[in-house]
Amino acid sequence: MLSDIEIAQTATLKPIVDIARSLGISTEKLIPFGHYMAKLSLFQGQKPETNTSQTPQQNAKLILVTAISPTPAGEGKTTTTIGLADALSAIGKKAIVCIREPSLGPVFGLKGGATGGGYAQVVPMENINLHFTGDFHAITAANNLLAALIDNHIYHGNALSIQHITWQRCMDMNDRALRKIQLNHQDKINNQHGETGFDITVASEVMAIFCLAGNLDDLKNRLGRIQIATNHAGKPVLASDLQAEGAMTALLKDAFLPNLVQTLEHTPAIVHGGPFANIAHGCNSVVATKAALNLADYVVTEAGFGADLGAEKFFDIKCRQANLAPDLVVIVATVRALKYHGGAALADLNHENIAFLLKGMCNLEQHIENCRTHFGLQVIVAINHFVQDTEAEITTLTQAVAQLGCQAIVCKHWAKGGAGATDLAQAVVQLAANSQPTFKFLYESNLPILQKIEAVASKIYGAKSVNLSLLAQRKLQALEEQYAHFPVCIAKTQYSFSSDATLRGAPKDHVLQVEDVRLSRGAGFIVVICGNIMTMPGLPKVPASTRISMDSHGKITGLS
Repeated sequence: MLSDIEIAQTATLKPIVDIARSLGISTEKLIPFGHYMAKLSLFQGQKPETNTSQTPQQNAKLILVTAISPTPAGEGKTTTTIGLADALSAIGKKAIVCIREPSLGPVFGLKGGATGGGYAQVVPMENINLHFTGDFHAITAANNLLAALIDNHIYHGNALSIQHITWQRCMDMNDRALRKIQLNHQDKINNQHGETGFDITVASEVMAIFCLAGNLDDLKNRLGRIQIATNHAGKPVLASDLQAEGAMTALLKDAFLPNLVQTLEHTPAIVHGGPFANIAHGCNSVVATKAALNLADYVVTEAGFGADLGAEKFFDIKCRQANLAPDLVVIVATVRALKYHGGAALADLNHENIAFLLKGMCNLEQHIENCRTHFGLQVIVAINHFVQDTEAEITTLTQAVAQLGCQAIVCKHWAKGGAGATDLAQAVVQLAANSQPTFKFLYESNLPILQKIEAVASKIYGAKSVNLSLLAQRKLQALEEQYAHFPVCIAKTQYSFSSDATLRGAPKDHVLQVEDVRLSRGAGFIVVICGNIMTMPGLPKVPASTRISMDSHGKITGLS
C-alpha cells in the first residue's frame, strides 16, 4: 500500500490556471507560485462589509466539518473535509474545500502534516506542509517587528512611559526553551529588565487578526488596535502609538491574499491562515471563506480539533465577526477513537469490542447535542472507516447514532477518494436543501465575560463550575468595563471536554480551571487559558522530524 506522500507524489496535478478557470477566475487574477499553487488577487481591493442586517448573507451552502474529541488513534477530520469536497464534485456539484495552512510546529513535532491523507489530500502536499507561500513567515515577521519596535522605543527614551509589556515574540516551531526568556531593555532612564517569551506563530494575535480581518483596511486597523503594554499610569499602550500598523500591514499584504491549490481529484482548494484551536480560534481566514462562498455552490470548511473547541469558536467568534451562518455540521468519528473514549487501551483498538464502543458513544453524543441544541444546526455523522473496523462495530455505531435522531454514514475516502464518500455528499446536499436557517450563538454579546466563560463551560463542556485563579480574577475584573462585549476564546486541552487531558469520554460535573486571561484587542476576543495549556508547545521525545529526509534527487520522504 502506498504511503500518503507516495500517493501525492505520483498524482497528476493540473496547472493551477486550469483549476482557477474552473471557478471562472482569469489568469490575470492569479499570482502563481510555480505551476500548481497561486494566490488569488481578485479580492484584494474588496470594500468593508455593507450588510448591516442581523441575517448573514452568503451565496453558497457552508458546510462545517468538525469531530469528536481527538485521541491518539486519530479521527481524520481534514481527510474527511477534503473527501467530502471531492465527493460533492463527483456528484456534479460545484464545490471548494476551504481549510487552514499547516504549522511547522506539528509537522516536525507529534502530529505531522495537515493536508489530509490517502486519496483525500490537497496537493502539492510537500510545499503546503513546508513553507507553502510564506504566509506564516510573514505573520512571524510582522509580530516580531512589533516586538522590536517596543524595545527600540524604550531604548530611545521611552516617551510613552511603557511599564509592563504584554506583547511576546513568536516563531512557527515547537521550542519549549523559548517559553520564558529574560530581556535587558537597557532603558536609559531606569535600566529596567523584563521577562518575556515566545508563542508559536499560530497562537499569536497577529495570526488571529490575519484570519478575522475582512479586507486590508480592516487588517491595518486591527493591527493598530493591538494592546502591547501598559504605561506607568496603568493605561493601555497600543501598536498604533508606535505607528507600527503600517509596516506590519505591508509585511502581510501579499500573505493576506488567499492561496489556491487542488485536491488529488482536482477539486479547487483554498488553504489560508491557520490558528490553533486549542490555544487560538482554530479557523481558516475570513477572506478565504468569503472568497469560496462567492466562487462555488458548496464550501466545505473545518474547525480545529473537536467540536467543543474548534466548532464553538467557529460559531461564536468567526461567524459572529464575519456575519456567516453555516448550513449544517458534519461530525467525524471513528470506531477506534470511540473505543478509546470508552476506556480501551491504545494497543487494543484494532480488536473488536462493542462494550468499549458503546461506552465511548457518550463523547459523540455530547458533540451532536451541542451542535443541535446550543447552535441550532442539523448534524450528520461521518464514520471515517478503518480496515480494522468490523461489521458488528459499524452496525452498532450506526444504530446508536440513529437512536439519537441523527444519520451516520460510513465513508471510505481515505482508500477510495471522493468515490468513497458520495453517500455522505448526497446526504449533505439533501439536508442542506431542506434545513431551515436556525443557526444561533451560544451566548449574547452583552453578557459579562465571566458569564460567557460559564456558558461555554456548562453547556458545551458539561462542567459544574468555573474556578478562576487569583491572576485570572484580577485580569477579568480589569477587562470587564471596556471589553465585556468581546467573545471568549477558550484555550484548553483538546483531548477532553474538561481542562484535564486524562478525562476521556464525556466527563460531567467537573471544574473548569482558568489560570489566566489575556486580551486580544485587535482580534476582538478574550483568551481564557485553562489548565496547563501552553502557548508554545514542545517537541515529543521522538519528533516527526526524525522521519523526514530527502534523497539525492530532491524527493522528500517521511512527511505525512
